Amino acid sequence: MKPKIIGLTGGIGSGKSTVAKLFETMGFPLYIADDQAKLLTNSPEILAQIVQTFGNEVIEDNQLNRAKLASLVFKNPTQLALLNAIVHPALQIHFQNWLLKYPSARYIIKEAAILFESGSYKDCDMIITVICPLETRIQRVIQRDQTTRTAVLERINNQWTDEQRIEKSNFIIENTDLSTLNQQVRDIIKQLK
Repeated sequence: MKPKIIGLTGGIGSGKSTVAKLFETMGFPLYIADDQAKLLTNSPEILAQIVQTFGNEVIEDNQLNRAKLASLVFKNPTQLALLNAIVHPALQIHFQNWLLKYPSARYIIKEAAILFESGSYKDCDMIITVICPLETRIQRVIQRDQTTRTAVLERINNQWTDEQRIEKSNFIIENTDLSTLNQQVRDIIKQLK
């Protein structure tokens, strides 16, 4: 029996990674799509496609300069779509291969910031969206990534809104504090059993 795929998403800085780790500590296999996508962009094939599309300016010391690439794609939806068209097919194959490692798992968690935007939500049996007040999200990302408010807003503007995500989700987690977050995860797990 194939595991049910639970898509876990939310806007940048919403706390989806914290929620994902809570599920993982409770025994759910966890696939973090953003981390895997970063690893895949280091593969020679993907890197070559990125250079072909965006030019040598995104390479520094034979490595992908993520900051430079981000500055190109997050200001331009067309460029972002081109990057996603390179990375997401490879990511989908990687995920399907990863899934084979868990044939006896009842559920797995697939955490992805752009679960809906990439279309990978279609492979999920259910969706959990993590929401958090916008200003809290902005401040978290500024601190975490040592970036500017403008850069954070550019990323937010390239993602679906909470309202759009909620409309297509089975469960909503409101990230207000860690104890409440823990309880909401436990409540969802009870409903899954």
